[in-house]
Amino acid sequence: MGGGRRRVPLIAAVVLTALLGLYLWVVAGRAVALIRTGEPVGIALGIAFGVLPLLVLALIAREWMLAIDVQRMADTLADRDELPVDELPRSPGGRIDRAAAVTAFDAARADAEQAAPDDWGAWYRLAFAYEAAGDRRRARATLRTASRIHRGRPAR
Repeated sequence: MGGGRRRVPLIAAVVLTALLGLYLWVVAGRAVALIRTGEPVGIALGIAFGVLPLLVLALIAREWMLAIDVQRMADTLADRDELPVDELPRSPGGRIDRAAAVTAFDAARADAEQAAPDDWGAWYRLAFAYEAAGDRRRARATLRTASRIHRGRPAR
Protein backbone atom coordinates (compact mmCIF):
# COMPACT_ATOMS: atom_id res chain seq x y z
CA MET A 1 0.00 0.00 0.00
CA GLY A 2 2.70 2.54 0.96
CA GLY A 3 4.81 1.93 -2.17
CA GLY A 4 2.01 3.02 -4.48
CA ARG A 5 1.48 6.22 -2.52
CA ARG A 6 5.18 7.06 -2.83
CA ARG A 7 5.04 6.71 -6.61
CA VAL A 8 2.18 9.17 -7.20
CA PRO A 9 4.29 12.30 -6.51
CA LEU A 10 7.15 10.86 -8.55
CA ILE A 11 4.88 10.14 -11.51
CA ALA A 12 3.35 13.62 -11.24
CA ALA A 13 6.82 15.20 -11.16
CA VAL A 14 7.93 13.21 -14.21
CA VAL A 15 4.78 14.12 -16.16
CA LEU A 16 5.10 17.81 -15.26
CA THR A 17 8.79 17.79 -16.19
CA ALA A 18 7.94 16.17 -19.54
CA LEU A 19 5.24 18.77 -20.22
CA LEU A 20 7.62 21.57 -19.31
CA GLY A 21 10.22 20.02 -21.60
CA LEU A 22 7.70 20.03 -24.46
CA TYR A 23 6.89 23.67 -23.75
CA LEU A 24 10.59 24.57 -23.71
CA TRP A 25 11.05 22.76 -27.03
CA VAL A 26 8.33 24.96 -28.56
CA VAL A 27 9.87 28.12 -27.06
CA ALA A 28 13.30 27.14 -28.39
CA GLY A 29 11.79 26.58 -31.84
CA ARG A 30 10.24 30.05 -31.75
CA ALA A 31 13.58 31.50 -30.65
CA VAL A 32 15.32 29.97 -33.67
CA ALA A 33 12.57 31.27 -35.95
CA LEU A 34 13.02 34.79 -34.56
CA ILE A 35 16.78 34.64 -35.05
CA ARG A 36 16.32 33.47 -38.66
CA THR A 37 14.29 36.58 -39.48
CA GLY A 38 17.54 38.51 -39.71
CA GLU A 39 15.92 41.55 -38.16
CA PRO A 40 17.82 43.08 -35.22
CA VAL A 41 14.75 43.01 -32.96
CA GLY A 42 13.97 39.44 -33.99
CA ILE A 43 17.54 38.34 -33.33
CA ALA A 44 17.56 40.03 -29.90
CA LEU A 45 14.24 38.45 -28.95
CA GLY A 46 15.35 35.10 -30.33
CA ILE A 47 18.50 35.15 -28.22
CA ALA A 48 16.50 36.13 -25.14
CA PHE A 49 13.98 33.35 -25.78
CA GLY A 50 16.85 30.94 -26.42
CA VAL A 51 18.48 31.69 -23.08
CA LEU A 52 15.24 31.24 -21.16
CA PRO A 53 14.90 27.48 -21.89
CA LEU A 54 18.52 26.93 -20.87
CA LEU A 55 17.94 28.70 -17.57
CA VAL A 56 14.77 26.71 -16.92
CA LEU A 57 16.51 23.43 -17.77
CA ALA A 58 19.31 24.28 -15.32
CA LEU A 59 16.77 25.01 -12.57
CA ILE A 60 14.87 21.78 -13.28
CA ALA A 61 18.09 19.76 -13.20
CA ARG A 62 19.00 21.40 -9.88
CA GLU A 63 15.61 20.49 -8.37
CA TRP A 64 15.79 16.88 -9.60
CA MET A 65 19.31 16.50 -8.19
CA LEU A 66 18.09 17.84 -4.85
CA ALA A 67 15.10 15.49 -4.88
CA ILE A 68 17.31 12.48 -5.62
CA ASP A 69 19.75 13.43 -2.87
CA VAL A 70 16.95 14.07 -0.35
CA GLN A 71 15.58 10.60 -1.10
CA ARG A 72 19.05 9.09 -0.60
CA MET A 73 19.38 10.91 2.71
CA ALA A 74 15.93 9.72 3.80
CA ASP A 75 16.79 6.13 2.85
CA THR A 76 20.06 6.32 4.81
CA LEU A 77 18.33 7.77 7.87
CA ALA A 78 15.59 5.13 7.61
CA ASP A 79 18.24 2.38 7.47
CA ARG A 80 19.83 3.83 10.61
CA ASP A 81 16.40 4.18 12.23
CA GLU A 82 17.04 7.94 12.55
CA LEU A 83 14.38 9.24 10.18
CA PRO A 84 12.43 12.05 11.87
CA VAL A 85 8.88 11.15 12.80
CA ASP A 86 6.11 13.69 13.20
CA GLU A 87 4.85 13.03 16.71
CA LEU A 88 3.84 16.59 17.51
CA PRO A 89 0.51 17.00 19.30
CA ARG A 90 -2.32 18.24 17.12
CA SER A 91 -5.64 19.95 17.64
CA PRO A 92 -8.84 18.06 16.74
CA GLY A 93 -8.74 19.94 13.41
CA GLY A 94 -5.25 18.57 12.67
CA ARG A 95 -3.20 21.69 13.34
CA ILE A 96 0.15 21.21 15.04
CA ASP A 97 0.40 22.58 18.58
CA ARG A 98 2.49 25.70 18.08
CA ALA A 99 4.29 25.51 21.44
CA ALA A 100 5.31 21.90 20.82
CA ALA A 101 6.49 22.77 17.31
CA VAL A 102 8.63 25.64 18.63
CA THR A 103 10.17 23.40 21.29
CA ALA A 104 10.99 20.69 18.72
CA PHE A 105 12.29 23.31 16.30
CA ASP A 106 14.57 24.95 18.89
CA ALA A 107 16.10 21.57 19.74
CA ALA A 108 16.64 20.69 16.06
CA ARG A 109 18.15 24.11 15.31
CA ALA A 110 20.53 23.93 18.26
CA ASP A 111 21.61 20.45 17.15
CA ALA A 112 22.25 21.49 13.54
CA GLU A 113 23.82 24.88 14.11
CA GLN A 114 25.83 24.27 17.28
CA ALA A 115 26.23 20.62 18.21
CA ALA A 116 26.63 19.08 14.75
CA PRO A 117 27.12 21.75 12.04
CA ASP A 118 28.81 19.23 9.70
CA ASP A 119 26.21 16.48 10.18
CA TRP A 120 23.86 16.36 7.21
CA GLY A 121 21.40 14.29 9.28
CA ALA A 122 21.06 17.12 11.80
CA TRP A 123 20.33 19.57 8.97
CA TYR A 124 17.81 17.13 7.48
CA ARG A 125 16.02 16.93 10.84
CA LEU A 126 16.09 20.75 11.08
CA ALA A 127 14.44 20.95 7.65
CA PHE A 128 11.78 18.56 8.93
CA ALA A 129 11.27 20.85 11.95
CA TYR A 130 10.95 23.89 9.67
CA GLU A 131 8.33 22.03 7.65
CA ALA A 132 6.40 21.10 10.80
CA ALA A 133 6.53 24.74 11.86
CA GLY A 134 5.04 25.72 8.50
CA ASP A 135 8.11 27.47 7.07
CA ARG A 136 8.56 25.71 3.73
CA ARG A 137 11.00 28.25 2.31
CA ARG A 138 13.48 27.69 5.14
CA ALA A 139 12.80 23.95 5.09
CA ARG A 140 13.86 23.82 1.43
CA ALA A 141 16.94 25.99 2.06
CA THR A 142 17.92 23.76 4.98
CA LEU A 143 17.48 20.66 2.81
CA ARG A 144 19.88 22.24 0.34
CA THR A 145 22.39 22.69 3.18
CA ALA A 146 21.93 19.04 4.21
CA SER A 147 22.41 17.98 0.60
CA ARG A 148 25.63 20.00 0.23
CA ILE A 149 27.05 18.40 3.38
CA HIS A 150 25.83 14.96 2.25
CA ARG A 151 27.74 15.38 -1.03
CA GLY A 152 30.90 16.41 0.84
CA ARG A 153 30.69 20.14 0.30
CA PRO A 154 30.87 22.80 3.01
CA ALA A 155 27.62 23.97 4.60
CA ARG A 156 28.54 27.64 3.78
